[in-house]
Amino acid sequence: MSTTAGGTADPKSAAAILARLDRLPATRHIWTMVTLLSLGGMFEFYDLFMTAYVVPGLVKAGMLTGVKLGMFSGPSLFVASTFFGLFIGTFVLGFVADRYGRRTIFTFSMLFYCAATLVMSFQDTGFGVCLWRMIAGIGIGVELVTIDTYIAELVPVHMRGRAFAFNQCVQFGVVPIVAGISYWLVPRSPLGWDGWRWVVAIGAIGALFVWVLRRAIPESPRWLLTHGRLGDADRITAQIEAAVRRDLGGAALPPPAAHEVDDLSARGSFQEIWEPPYRTRTIMLMVFQFFQTFGFYGFAAWVPTLIAKQIGINLSGSLQYGFIVAIASPFGPLLAMTFADRFERKWQVVGSAVCIAVFGGLFSQQSTMPLLILFGVLITLSNNILSYSFHSYQSELFPTRIRARAVGFTYAFSRISTVFASFIIGFFFATFNGTTGVFGLIGFAMLMVVLSIGIFGPRTSNLVLEKISH
Repeated sequence: MSTTAGGTADPKSAAAILARLDRLPATRHIWTMVTLLSLGGMFEFYDLFMTAYVVPGLVKAGMLTGVKLGMFSGPSLFVASTFFGLFIGTFVLGFVADRYGRRTIFTFSMLFYCAATLVMSFQDTGFGVCLWRMIAGIGIGVELVTIDTYIAELVPVHMRGRAFAFNQCVQFGVVPIVAGISYWLVPRSPLGWDGWRWVVAIGAIGALFVWVLRRAIPESPRWLLTHGRLGDADRITAQIEAAVRRDLGGAALPPPAAHEVDDLSARGSFQEIWEPPYRTRTIMLMVFQFFQTFGFYGFAAWVPTLIAKQIGINLSGSLQYGFIVAIASPFGPLLAMTFADRFERKWQVVGSAVCIAVFGGLFSQQSTMPLLILFGVLITLSNNILSYSFHSYQSELFPTRIRARAVGFTYAFSRISTVFASFIIGFFFATFNGTTGVFGLIGFAMLMVVLSIGIFGPRTSNLVLEKISH
């Protein structure tokens, strides 16, 4: 193996390494790496989804009374703080995984948001709670981008869809956990400490596992190649190959096929995402990300409130039924594993968006708990299939040198739209007949998702990353 002058890996040698990675069968070792990354992301999802469940507790404790910043006040300010932090993490700091490596940033961002979340649990003012919620959101935003790029680059081409579906299944598995913990703790004050504080503090325990996860996951060979570290990329690839052969009982691996390679002499920059062929993809994802959050977080963050409004129940009851709906969260990606690599990813995004619009409209017309739960579950399944498919899709559209930067930039539009979505949904909820108005808004947003991806989205399924990026 050789490295050319200036620290650029030899293209032929790099292509050989990429071919070796993409020919690997889906054995236990490959799935173990995906599982470990997913477990790291599980704590991030706990932190992200607890937003909807701790707000009632913060309101009950009076923490958000009188807290106001611009157009946001009370619960809307807390939700906006979360997603403004996510915006900073994705828009401003999305590039750090491209510069410093997937493994390093995966570790650091996890430690960062766990520490900030723990500090938040000890705050005594609404302003302090919102400030530290925003700071934690910065770390979560960086982690979201890093995990997507990490998985796309580590797994073989033939299982990329299933890997993302499994990743989302594991991560969404924590949603019913946080909903159940909140249902149990938020209305109470164990040991004299408000229940919402317990829910927040529990989310910080992910820091205890970070070094275990870090030791077991290698750096991305693709990232190493873009930084001229061909020897390290070859060594890590050989280690993965050896582990896969052990899984196969010593059997020979499939022969590598001819493989494309990115321009290894190019240095990634923000400007590049505005150049052909990436400009169209960047704009497409900006539109998609801005509107998809109205369906995803519009329901996930508001479901206890929506159910309470629809049939008139108290705090404990709305949390209980929100928990029942949340149980469905991991089953959407689990269902997607049966078809993730069987047909084109862009149409999976489009199909799930159509289902969200249809089931949302039906949800808004129900007045009995069984039917509310039924359509709430169907919306949740559709939302989480949408989540799996777009996380996979967006990570496939750009070359390794700008993957985290481009994903972070476009993903940031979903974070900033959620800041305003919480305000806009609240306005529609209060002004346009409650849930009917909310799901009318969501239906329009899903139409924009369908048009942006359906018309402008390129094919990606079962194509090597380097071919998609050309």
